[in-house]
Amino acid sequence: MQKRNLGNSNLEVSALGLGCMRMSFGDAPIGDKQEMISLLHSAVDRGITFFDTAEVYGPFTNELLVGEALEPFRGQVVIATKFGFNLNPDGSPGWQGLNSRPERIKQVAEESLKRLRVEAIDLFYQHRVDPDVPIEDVAGAVKELIQEGKVKHFGLSEASAETIRRAHAVQPVTAIQSEYSLWWRDPEAEVLPTCEELGIGFVPYSPLGKGFLTGKIDESTTFDSSDIRSRIPRFTPEARKANRILVDLLVQIGKQIGATPAQIALAWLLAQKPWIVPIPGSRKLERLEENIGAVAVELTPADLREIDKALSQIKIEGDRYPQNIKQMSGR
Repeated sequence: MQKRNLGNSNLEVSALGLGCMRMSFGDAPIGDKQEMISLLHSAVDRGITFFDTAEVYGPFTNELLVGEALEPFRGQVVIATKFGFNLNPDGSPGWQGLNSRPERIKQVAEESLKRLRVEAIDLFYQHRVDPDVPIEDVAGAVKELIQEGKVKHFGLSEASAETIRRAHAVQPVTAIQSEYSLWWRDPEAEVLPTCEELGIGFVPYSPLGKGFLTGKIDESTTFDSSDIRSRIPRFTPEARKANRILVDLLVQIGKQIGATPAQIALAWLLAQKPWIVPIPGSRKLERLEENIGAVAVELTPADLREIDKALSQIKIEGDRYPQNIKQMSGR
């Protein structure tokens, strides 16, 4: 497995990470605990060293799973987790709004350390920007945690270029995690240039378009009511049919070089910048191995030009989130 540095930091991770959320949280059915622990061990065996979780996934269940599974590899792997929500007091899934007040950040850090079974959080993201708390206060709180040895690196998720600059001035930001893929290229306008200028790594989540770019979803696919895709405008049957043209392009290019559509989509991201590290999620070993195979796929400059030219002529149909989540994401 190739390695990459997240920006100018000394945080070296595998070129491809693993998003762990859906192993214990999200659309039904969630993974069997022992099977997911085995999958996490298989990921480490195959060279993945970068794992992504969050307090709100569950809540708590995903951090507990990741902490138990990766405890034998402490010191060999990098675990990223997140703060930024008020959780439901009864412990039920979901949240009651954003909360990045310094006291809340420090509370989450203490609790996440226990669940993850680590002495320091490798990478601590603000999950979503809280409009009620100045980003300087957020960065200052994480800076104190870093000084105390409880956190190693600071990250932001779905933050604007201006917010990134303001945070970075208080506490250097190691990584930005935002959605980025062949069908959501919004970060290219301002966020990626800001990351390049400031020496910040970029971690795309949903790099396979919530599964659409794998080629295994079409207009006839049905989703369980618990699956967020059942509520996403971009996943209506009409949008899926219209957006299939993008998958057809990936299939065509993949046939030329012996790769799957998912591998082409991931290889395209990896080819954008050497400090980009996608974190596709997976609950199946065969999907994990397919994704890892993308690291060995080398797209030539001609391939990349062909993809960009084709993309410029494709209009992706449908918003990427329902309105309530879209508002929280600021997109």
